[in-house]
Amino acid sequence: MNKKKMIPVILSSAIVASSFSAVNVLANPSDSVTPITEQSQKNWNENSNVPIFVKEKYAEKFPSSNAKNAKAYLIKNEKKLGIQNAKHNLKVKNVQKDELGMTHVRFHQTKNNIPVEGSEIIVHFNEENEVVSVNGHVNKNAETDFVATTSSVTSNEALKIAKSSVSAPVKLEYAPSSELVVYPFEGKNRLAHKINVTFLGDEPGNWFVFVDATTGEVIDKYNALLHTEGIKKKHHKGVGNGVHGDLRQIHTTLEIVQGEGASFKLYDESHDDLEGIYTYDHNTGELFENESSSWKDPYQSPAVDAHYNSESVYEYYLEEHGRNSLDDNGMAIVSYVHYGTDYNNAFWNGRHMTYGDGDGEFMVPLSAGLDVAAHEMTHGVISHTANLQYRNQSGALNESFADIFGALIDEDDWEMGEDIMAPASKEEGRTALRSLSNPSKFPVSEERAPYGNGMYPEHMDDYYDMPIWVDNGGVHVNSSITNHAAYLIGEEIGKDKLGQIYYRALTVYLTPTSNFSDARNATVQSAVDIYGENSDEVTAVENGFDQVGIH
Repeated sequence: MNKKKMIPVILSSAIVASSFSAVNVLANPSDSVTPITEQSQKNWNENSNVPIFVKEKYAEKFPSSNAKNAKAYLIKNEKKLGIQNAKHNLKVKNVQKDELGMTHVRFHQTKNNIPVEGSEIIVHFNEENEVVSVNGHVNKNAETDFVATTSSVTSNEALKIAKSSVSAPVKLEYAPSSELVVYPFEGKNRLAHKINVTFLGDEPGNWFVFVDATTGEVIDKYNALLHTEGIKKKHHKGVGNGVHGDLRQIHTTLEIVQGEGASFKLYDESHDDLEGIYTYDHNTGELFENESSSWKDPYQSPAVDAHYNSESVYEYYLEEHGRNSLDDNGMAIVSYVHYGTDYNNAFWNGRHMTYGDGDGEFMVPLSAGLDVAAHEMTHGVISHTANLQYRNQSGALNESFADIFGALIDEDDWEMGEDIMAPASKEEGRTALRSLSNPSKFPVSEERAPYGNGMYPEHMDDYYDMPIWVDNGGVHVNSSITNHAAYLIGEEIGKDKLGQIYYRALTVYLTPTSNFSDARNATVQSAVDIYGENSDEVTAVENGFDQVGIH
């Protein structure tokens, strides 16, 4: 096999993905998982993930926009909405009021007070306290199916089973999480422990494992590697050279340790209500440290870019959308650089960004790309909002929204990863990882090519119908269709308006199992909310999705 022909081709939660077995660092971890069953791609049948999208022609008015009145509306309109027993089966997840004066009440479907995985319904009030729309997904089978209510398998036992199933190390960097859920899989609802295990190492993972709470069987799993005392601190402005030699103005911290002197470190705690921005050296596990405020050593360059880009992305979300960090609650923004050896990848592992240095032939250090940083950090935003499941069309939307905001934040073009491509890549015509404007100019990996025409699709006619055990059902390939829709819309209305519409769709309307049609509905409705029913912006959104065959 000619190594030079196998250039990394896909942005993802692990920023690139490929099936090239000779270079393991290119592999999306989920691709190498042995399928639990060949029927896995049928895990959501037509009754376990039923979409709801109702716009009220004659809005029902309530005294106030709150969870109680939202529940009352759902109970009254069960038949119209196609839901059952809303009084007992729908539990409030959160209530959100936005800048337009609208209130959005999000419910989680439950069975015997246990959450049904992926099933959420959102009731939307306008500023007049009228219910104007309802959307989401409901599991109709959960209401009638018998599901065990108590677990025969303890959470500790389930954790051991989950760790073993994904070859997790004995020592984990982060405490795993465990939740009892009703999990729809292969036409059956089963009580399961939902285990999230996160770790680094040679094959890093952010695994979600579903362990049957009665038998201990691993039902399903997927990798969402969506990849001192006495110290005085003083905020300090420094400068440094990035990977490409750009002079960066960066915010650092001067630490003065009594009896030991002073040093400068790559962390920034100067932003109001933000825990901080921290940049670590993966080789040492420590924050980057320097004797002066001038960061010019080539070894420091990837860290300078990661630190600078993290602040740029943070400021975009704060200034454009009023969002305070990835969780909108000021969580720390953490990056690690110098990960692995010749590692042509970067990833968001559910907690922080990690960047490889590239091999110098195909890629340079991946922290050099502002769009790469924006892509990874947007995965963090997604996990704290719609939480799109990382498989099939919802997973493709997860990748697509990360790409779209990458292109919005790095606003010079519609390409992804153009700043991380090394000379050999450019010589062979691989000038970027992905293109929103012209997806089909780049090929997909050899493993994925047999499921389509070999190039990234830009229309549903070229959709890759892939099994769940290959690329989690095509999340890194089919995302280019919705990417292209966003490009077409953006060319009509501009990137600023595109960002407002897509951010609203992500944070207000989408739910974990949303598909491409749901995304169209959510995006159109967001344009209606912001710009009006018959606005040019709504027309542009509808035309953009029409042109890629999403209805």
